[in-house]
Amino acid sequence: MSDVKQQVKTFLEKCEEVKSCKFIMATTKIRDLLKVIVNSSELYSLFRKVCENFNYTEAKRKYLITVSNSVINKSYVVLPEILGERLAFIFCLLADFDNDSLNFNSFLQCYYTEDGSYFSSYHAFCDQIIVSLQQIIAEVYKDEIVSGFVSEGSEILPIQEENTVKSTANPQLAQKIQEIISIISKEKEILLSSSISDLEKKAGIIMLDELVSSVKNRNMSQISALSSGYNYFSLYNNCVSENLAFLIQTLSIYRSFL
Repeated sequence: MSDVKQQVKTFLEKCEEVKSCKFIMATTKIRDLLKVIVNSSELYSLFRKVCENFNYTEAKRKYLITVSNSVINKSYVVLPEILGERLAFIFCLLADFDNDSLNFNSFLQCYYTEDGSYFSSYHAFCDQIIVSLQQIIAEVYKDEIVSGFVSEGSEILPIQEENTVKSTANPQLAQKIQEIISIISKEKEILLSSSISDLEKKAGIIMLDELVSSVKNRNMSQISALSSGYNYFSLYNNCVSENLAFLIQTLSIYRSFL
């Protein structure tokens, strides 16, 4: 574990170097950051996993956005909500800069126009891309990721049917709640059939049960915290499913009814 911690510490330090360096050194620092990933068995394994079956070409069409009107074109970057997909997207983007498949200077001037200077554009890029990368890795590898949820030797919780929905005058909202409950029930089945440890399964089930309760009670702060927590949990345990992407998308629609 100490070796893993050192690998992660080195990676986070390199992120800081990217953020704090002069613009003229940016691509060199990005290359150094990628080298840390390649030379770290733990991080290389993580990034290899999230990049499996990741369609980078499609992701660029989806997340590199240009809006046109009769006066001006505005381009900007949107990061994926699913953390595994976000890591894969950022990694591929940085790799493109490193091999010059995507010119870094041109990219900044297109998607991070700011005040027109490379200095401001670079800092805006770092605030979105590098900070997000740094935060995800720091969260994924924080100590005792399931601390406070379970203890060793605990039995796996059975899948519980959650069908009681708080009374609501909005039939669309009620339907959406039932849909979320159904998606979460499927996520539990996927989790329990995965190869992760019983301890980790228990932690995931607890988070999903709490998420169901929060959805039924329409507690937005808890929903945000739990969905984010489970997102990190899935990434850490390499058990991200397509069902999770559907759950996050449905939760986003659910929020619009409140």
